[in-house]
Amino acid sequence: MAKDALHVVDTFYLNTLRYGVTAAAFILVLWLTEGRKALSFDGTFPCTGLFGAIGFAGFSLFAFVGLAHTQAAHAAIIMAMQPMIGALVRWLWQGHRPPRITLICIAAAFAGVFLVVARGQLDNLFTGAGWGDLVIVLGAVSWVVYTLAAGSFRDWSPLRYTALTCLMGEAAIVVATVLATIAGLASAPSPQSLYPAGPQLLYLVLLASIVAVLAWNAGIRSLDPLSGMLFINVVPITAFLIGLYQGRHFVAAELIGATLVVLALLTNGLALKFFHVR
Repeated sequence: MAKDALHVVDTFYLNTLRYGVTAAAFILVLWLTEGRKALSFDGTFPCTGLFGAIGFAGFSLFAFVGLAHTQAAHAAIIMAMQPMIGALVRWLWQGHRPPRITLICIAAAFAGVFLVVARGQLDNLFTGAGWGDLVIVLGAVSWVVYTLAAGSFRDWSPLRYTALTCLMGEAAIVVATVLATIAGLASAPSPQSLYPAGPQLLYLVLLASIVAVLAWNAGIRSLDPLSGMLFINVVPITAFLIGLYQGRHFVAAELIGATLVVLALLTNGLALKFFHVR
């Protein structure tokens, strides 16, 4: 959906529209469920602004800029790597060394991503698609940092953290959009030009942003974070199935790499959950 929408509206204005509506919806839900007091930053404005900018502005702009230069299936594979990237970031940032099985699975998953990005030829790493994939990695790292930062807001509900950081993230996206427009890197779309991408925009705002995030938070709370993260395996599988349905051709290296990533994620998740590996 995002890939199709980018043919009509550029990354900056697409995300300004997307998270403008999303932030407004989250703030309304927060106000109705937790009251006006929950709208206060309680002295955390700098941190909330920083992590909101990293999470929503960093993630969305990096991911969508990269997506404009590569395949949606590649982006899905890289985003599915977030549990592995999270283990590395947590190790570097918080000093929590991953178990040996996780390190092995990280190596296998990165090997799979390498196969997907290179598509069996090293020269592909230096093409537009290769650079697009690397930019998407930066987006995935941004979201991992944002997710780990939630631990610093233990007194807040998941909804409050999501709503207030999304609001600050939208502010950062607006600033980036203004600067990109001045620099000639972005241009405001006309209402008429948005019409062909109406269904995609509606999906990105209502389902991919509002419903998806609220459903994810509810699912994580009902299960547990580890069980919930196992569902990240659905992302690349779905993307490749949709790509095949749309008639896209994937070379053997891409399919092998995607399978390797999914198996690495699944192996790590099951080992940590059922065998209590430490």
